[in-house]
Amino acid sequence: MLPQPDADTNTVRLKITLAYQGTHFAGWQIQPLGRGRSVQACLEDALSRLAGGFIRAQGASRTDAGVHALSQVAHADVPALRAGLPWLRALNAILPRDMAVLDVTPVSEDFHARYSSVCKTYSYTLWHEERYILPQRRPFVWAVGALDAAAMHDAAQEFLGTHDFAAFQNAGTEVKTTVRRVDSLSCAPGQTEAERIWTITGPGFLKQMVRNIMGCLVAAGKGTATAQTVRSLLSGRDRRLAPATAPAQGLCLENIVFGERRREPSSDDPNPSQHSKA
Repeated sequence: MLPQPDADTNTVRLKITLAYQGTHFAGWQIQPLGRGRSVQACLEDALSRLAGGFIRAQGASRTDAGVHALSQVAHADVPALRAGLPWLRALNAILPRDMAVLDVTPVSEDFHARYSSVCKTYSYTLWHEERYILPQRRPFVWAVGALDAAAMHDAAQEFLGTHDFAAFQNAGTEVKTTVRRVDSLSCAPGQTEAERIWTITGPGFLKQMVRNIMGCLVAAGKGTATAQTVRSLLSGRDRRLAPATAPAQGLCLENIVFGERRREPSSDDPNPSQHSKA
């Protein structure tokens, strides 16, 4: 076991931007023994090996098992004597191949990966070709077949703005309020002709809220839900009446915007012991 750093040791806070393929991770958060490896545990192990003592990493978003990230952000306090290490190169030399650190920057001690975030963007990729799925794309898409794009667009408009999203939150995380704001929700072509990528942006999301929204949009595309369905679900606040949750592999954390640190906890945060997850 690595030694704990001395409480009097001066530290430097690092902002760490990383990407990962979530397929073989049990999510961001450290899991109980035997329940799979986590992104947080792998990052902390690498940081601790380089720092010579245990280092805790705090993440901006607790992504679920199977969810990917192009720009997850964490912060960690490392001993000042080790601050000059080539952290980017050193971390990438020892992290597993399904993780990569994109940037390491010293920041003020006021920066907090979770509480300084003001906006998050997620993408969700749908695969519309019914005859096959490219093997290279299988870990990153949800195969749904042909859908009515106009119906999905109409349903998507109902999610914009501030609403009570209780019907789009899965159980498992206590929150002070289920009211959230969606700033944008749009669709664009993907990497291949068979793909369409939906992108959603907002200050924060409830547990599996983005995947539940996508499940509802796909239902609209299949003709089993409508824009009126979305309005009814938002007003009724009953998760049991909503379509099924979209699978994890189509979801990717794309970007996080940071601003002035919020006081924790705020009404937009989960329980202090939890992280937001989409």
